[in-house]
Amino acid sequence: MNNPARSSGEIKSKNMTNKHKEKYKALLHLLKSFNKVAIAFSGGVDSTFLVAAAREALGENVVAYTVNSPYIPDWEITEAIEWAKQTGVEHEIIKTKIPDNIINNPLNRCYLCKKQIFTLLKSKAKKRNIKYLLEGTNKDDEGDYRPGMKALEELEVISPLREVGLTKAEIRQLSKGLGLPTWDKPAYACLLTRIPYDITITPEELIRIEKGEGYLFQLGFEGARLRSHGNLARIELQQEQFELMNDKNKKETIVKKLKAAGYQFICIDLEGYRMGGRWGNGVMGERKNGEMEKWSGDTH
Repeated sequence: MNNPARSSGEIKSKNMTNKHKEKYKALLHLLKSFNKVAIAFSGGVDSTFLVAAAREALGENVVAYTVNSPYIPDWEITEAIEWAKQTGVEHEIIKTKIPDNIINNPLNRCYLCKKQIFTLLKSKAKKRNIKYLLEGTNKDDEGDYRPGMKALEELEVISPLREVGLTKAEIRQLSKGLGLPTWDKPAYACLLTRIPYDITITPEELIRIEKGEGYLFQLGFEGARLRSHGNLARIELQQEQFELMNDKNKKETIVKKLKAAGYQFICIDLEGYRMGGRWGNGVMGERKNGEMEKWSGDTH
């Protein structure tokens, strides 16, 4: 991550349309109306863009909060820290544990988690006399299964990108125009989405999943998901990555690494990567006891 946002905020992209620029102006206008803000900053595409825009609109009246929890990969925290340092935005890391009420990965996990995390962030902001807490939900998220959005609405957390109607594709284009290194970063979700609902979450399991996906990323499968079913690792690839799996050396390396991590069976899901939103409350599969297993999928 070595291309911080241009301090001038000048958009430079031959693919930028007037519609993009008008929406960006609307975003800056909205942000200026807040005077001073705190932003939930994960280091992903949306929150990085939001922090960059807020810096342009409000200068030093921006504080970015990054939550460091066992279900957030270390590499994502590191990237957030590095980018914040390069841009000079005030940045605070808030270390948390897995909330007790989601330790068994319940169906309403995303709602419970968002409610607790954003309650904490609002409290942090209030202590600094910051009235407005912002986050990076975009217009496209309205069509996905996002149970966490209910918690944001209850806590009156503001989603500026959504309010001005910016889609993910538009945010990527604008990010590219601003020189943000995240413009083409794959979408990501917390590690809890790799584990079926109603399964007790342990730090060891989260570490195993993070390491497993790290191996996949190193081999060129960036954005792939490792869904963990006990001793079985189910790999969801991006559609364009299936051909890469024809490489014998890659396959052998994946099998070796994942078996060393404790998996007995490694399989490729032929449907590829998909968000949990397609199934509402989750994908259904079978447990060892014959009951149906609800798959958590990538939801927020």
